[in-house]
Amino acid sequence: MIQKHTELPPFPDARVQLLYIFLNQGTSKTTVHSELFSLVTSLVQMGIDTHETIDTQEGKPGEGFMRSRQLKVLAGDYFSSRFYQILSQNGQIEAVSRLSQAICDVNVLKMNLYGKMKSLFMSAEEYLRQTVQLNMQLFLSFTPLLEEPLHDLWNTLLRNVSECETVAREMQRSSNEPYIYSYSYWHILDVASEEDKQALIERKIDNKDWKKLMLKYKAGEHMAEKLRQAVNGVQSILKSVKGDSRFREIGQVLEPFQRQLHASGSAVGEG
Repeated sequence: MIQKHTELPPFPDARVQLLYIFLNQGTSKTTVHSELFSLVTSLVQMGIDTHETIDTQEGKPGEGFMRSRQLKVLAGDYFSSRFYQILSQNGQIEAVSRLSQAICDVNVLKMNLYGKMKSLFMSAEEYLRQTVQLNMQLFLSFTPLLEEPLHDLWNTLLRNVSECETVAREMQRSSNEPYIYSYSYWHILDVASEEDKQALIERKIDNKDWKKLMLKYKAGEHMAEKLRQAVNGVQSILKSVKGDSRFREIGQVLEPFQRQLHASGSAVGEG
């Protein structure tokens, strides 16, 4: 039904792979549950992300729109409930508590972000920083389970990989409606003329106008450069642990972002 009437947000592949790799480097306790913990964390993240895609604008007609909205509510609730069910069936009550607290932390961060966005007290870089932090939060809850010598490497890689996923998703979002409060929106507000800023703030532009603004202020190229920087950041860290076979698989995490960079470079060239 979901595939027929609506769509789900992208699966958090890179963060889940990274969590799985690091959990496998720990004690026998974390290693034996690495797949379980990675699975339930991805379910929670999918639940949060699915609810985030619900369009709350009033006045949109049509049975299809209403069905899509209802299914996203139900899908998000389903993912969240499955995480509780799977952990309780496996006797992992501590993990339920750990992720539940992380969800509370995500909601607090999210409300702070929304407050700044509503007041327009936000720059593109601040939006990106806070969104990356939001996307890290669930995964950070597993830091205490990792061996202490791995904490710094885990936190640094998680931040860079989360930035890769965040920017990649923002690139996809900005090419479609709705554009409001995307990274490109804040970037254009940072650099646009007063006339264009007012049109954005007052929402006096349609999808065609938005695409013109994207081209005028080179928002697509700017995001591609941000993604390139994030990918380079991960690669730089991996060079420092190149001799450590435990982290050999992390390079594979970057492949989708490298493909997206190549595709965006081709699109810019064609434009």
